[in-house]
Amino acid sequence: MKLKDISTTAPEDIKKNKTKGELEEILKDLDKLQNLLYAEGKHSILIVIQGMDAAGKDGLTRDVFTSMNPQGVNVESFKEPTKEELAHDFLWRIHQHAPAKGMIHIFNRSHYEDILITRVHGFVDDKTARQRMKAINDFEKLLTEHNDTHILKFYLHISHDEQLKRLDERLQDPQKMWKYNAGDFKESKLWDKYMKYYEDAFKHCNEVPWHIVPSDQNWYKSYIVASTLQKTLQSLHMKYPGMKK
Repeated sequence: MKLKDISTTAPEDIKKNKTKGELEEILKDLDKLQNLLYAEGKHSILIVIQGMDAAGKDGLTRDVFTSMNPQGVNVESFKEPTKEELAHDFLWRIHQHAPAKGMIHIFNRSHYEDILITRVHGFVDDKTARQRMKAINDFEKLLTEHNDTHILKFYLHISHDEQLKRLDERLQDPQKMWKYNAGDFKESKLWDKYMKYYEDAFKHCNEVPWHIVPSDQNWYKSYIVASTLQKTLQSLHMKYPGMKK
């Protein structure tokens, strides 16, 4: 797979207003489905969100998940590892945030950072990266086979031009200035390296399939993620438990 060959925008026949209306209905349904997931307590959902800086990870989380009951949803944002975390294996800090039955957990960045930014900056070599990829596949298999966890992995696919536009907005828009980080522009210059290692991750860590989400338009990005989650929850054929005796 070559990311440059995949569009970052919605298909031309997709109408914005119609899609936004459908999204509103999907979000209403997700609220009901999430409540059912929590009540039944047999399955869990892990949503992995990856993407370049300014791809819209925070906005997606806000637009899709804030309509749900916060009692059953948890968001974890994985930043630079702490000294304690670095003293353990790279999945140690990840595993403790895996969802319990009945829960939806969202990883805003995830264990994949340990085979992405670490390779871009040469913190790990290819041999170590391959070992980590095997560990990631085993970890995801453990969750799916032994805890009825359904994993949805989304890569928010934006163009480089759109990323630079959004980064520039953080310098101009008072509501977005708090997001500004000079380091983001430095990372943006490494775009081609990031694409290379993302493609490698998609190739070797695809036992749980990836969803490549065109994300230049936020309304379409949210629609794809919400509808994918809706279909996954509907496929579980969940039922409310009866009255406790």
